[in-house]
Amino acid sequence: MKKTFLAALLHAGLFGAAVQAHAAPAFVAGPYQYLPLTQGAARILAHGTLTWAFASGECGDEVWFDRSAEEVARNVAAFAKAGRPYIVSTGGAEHMFICASSAGMERFLQRYDSPQLVGVDFDIEDKQTPAQVDALMAAIKDAQKRHPKLRYSFTVATHAASDGSRDSLNPLGESILAAIERHGVRDAVFNLMVMDYGPASPKACVVTDGVCDMGASSLQAARNVHAKYGIPYERIALTAMIGMNDVVSNVFSVADARTMIEGARTLKLAGVHYWSLGRDKPCGKPVSAASDSCSGVDAAAGAFEAILSQER
Repeated sequence: MKKTFLAALLHAGLFGAAVQAHAAPAFVAGPYQYLPLTQGAARILAHGTLTWAFASGECGDEVWFDRSAEEVARNVAAFAKAGRPYIVSTGGAEHMFICASSAGMERFLQRYDSPQLVGVDFDIEDKQTPAQVDALMAAIKDAQKRHPKLRYSFTVATHAASDGSRDSLNPLGESILAAIERHGVRDAVFNLMVMDYGPASPKACVVTDGVCDMGASSLQAARNVHAKYGIPYERIALTAMIGMNDVVSNVFSVADARTMIEGARTLKLAGVHYWSLGRDKPCGKPVSAASDSCSGVDAAAGAFEAILSQER
């Protein structure tokens, strides 16, 4: 996307106008978790708003890694019966979710619908062509007419520059913002992945004692996006990777979790999330890389959940 086009949008305040058009969503907090839910389902149902990860493929004919959509949809009844809220997330780091038609989007939404469905999260990290992004936005715009109460969030990568540059979204993130405005998607929540900043540098994060201060950086990312793109705070959410990140020098501690949720409430953000519920326990032995099954830091099981799932 040409910088002149983006600059024109920002100067006109179009992003801010688009996201301020309707009432802000309530504060949402809770973890992501791989689906389907099997062992430990009762414990999972005990947590705040759980984000199911990740649906991929064509909407209406989506899959969940090696599981079918029908198999994952069986969780709807359990969540509805327990009165537990959930978000359905799509895409992710290794997969792509596309939607060529409004009919496909409707099949997708109907499959997971219940009174406990809070919304849909579109995690867009790579691979989609501009045409595929446009088709997805058109389908979302049409879905909003039939499902106006759902929360539609877009999860994008970010930096958290503390050098005054306000460097935050990458070109893909900026193209998502432009597509949302172009198609008139209302009330979009921009869910910033406040993780994996890389080596400590004011160009990428808030630096304290030679390392990225992950709690302070999460809030800096929100401030940068708000200031640079005119997105209201109540339309910005944060998602951290608890414990050791993929960039192993970036470590998100329990203290960082407190900083993030307290700051999010002060700024009146849309919410906080974390990756992931299954990682919220110690590894039992030293690790040298991020694990899918433990945090890699000295924190008791459930320590992050106790902080980052507080919706009230």
